[in-house]
Amino acid sequence: MLFGRENSVHSCSSVVKNFQFPKLTNFTTNNSRTDLSMYTFPTLEEIKLAHKRIQPFIHRTPILKSEAINEMAGCEVYFKCENFQKVGAFKARGAANAVVKLTEEQKKNGVATHSSGNHAAALARAATVAGIKSYIVMPSSAPEIKKKAVKSYGGEIIECEPNLMARETTLQAVVDRTGATFIPPYDYFDVVEGQATCALEMWEEGIDFDTILAPVGGGGLLGGTALTTKYISPRTKVIAGEPEGADDAYRSFQAKKLIPMDVPNTIADGLLTSLGKLNFQIIMEYVDDILTVNDEEIIAAMRLIYERMKIVIEPSCAVPLAALLKNKEQFKGQKVGIILSGGNVDLGKLPF
Repeated sequence: MLFGRENSVHSCSSVVKNFQFPKLTNFTTNNSRTDLSMYTFPTLEEIKLAHKRIQPFIHRTPILKSEAINEMAGCEVYFKCENFQKVGAFKARGAANAVVKLTEEQKKNGVATHSSGNHAAALARAATVAGIKSYIVMPSSAPEIKKKAVKSYGGEIIECEPNLMARETTLQAVVDRTGATFIPPYDYFDVVEGQATCALEMWEEGIDFDTILAPVGGGGLLGGTALTTKYISPRTKVIAGEPEGADDAYRSFQAKKLIPMDVPNTIADGLLTSLGKLNFQIIMEYVDDILTVNDEEIIAAMRLIYERMKIVIEPSCAVPLAALLKNKEQFKGQKVGIILSGGNVDLGKLPF
């Protein structure tokens, strides 16, 4: 029964209900909070509430199929098209949920983050829709098209040098000056709770998925997808696709310990981030496997979607399909859901 086993696999140590970091010093990428026993993962009921909460901020994106891709893959593939989402990516979900869950006192000072990608635009838009300020620290090397997107959504951009230390110190200064709440892009359970609503919509379509595939970078989408799926259908496998040039999640999964990515190198620029500590806990509990693919395979899968489905996706989107095509025997005859994570790509720099 759909939604009939809410607590059937909910046995892990769990997220504080309104997990907030009012100051950057409470949470950085060098987070010293390694004891996760104080946190509980979002429950299915909380994910459902998040879905209702973020309705004014998101689209309900369609699921598309391609007979040609099905024949090539040897299975039925259902593409959840988050490339059609607000701001062009699934990130709209998590950012909206985090913003709406702020207290009225926190909203007075707005929100802040550092990002050069989809989270920057998603947070700026969510803040504007909620009627609050957003401060987005972006490296000076960020593409102009992404800076324009953030500005168009009402975000105030503060530029910094293009390195992690500069991002963090600049953001710290912004938070100290404004009192804004730091909303991390992925390693933050209010964000994960929002990303989990993507898979919730997939299950509400009534498709009996054998496997759901998602890309993995920081792990917010994968973690949220795994939670929703295992609550609703414990038998369904959740598998990640990851670039070989940024395979920290794969190596961490195999070693059963978190191994940071030092120098990622892949065309899938949305997956360059190291896997988050909180998300790693979800992945180790609920994800069945992580499959890696090279850039040539990613480009081939990306081109296939352009040619057969006539839709725009970014390279990161193509990673799960590339993983499926590389491992066809593993999925033969199955009903497979694939999350197309976003469509923000520079059309002047397509790799084909």
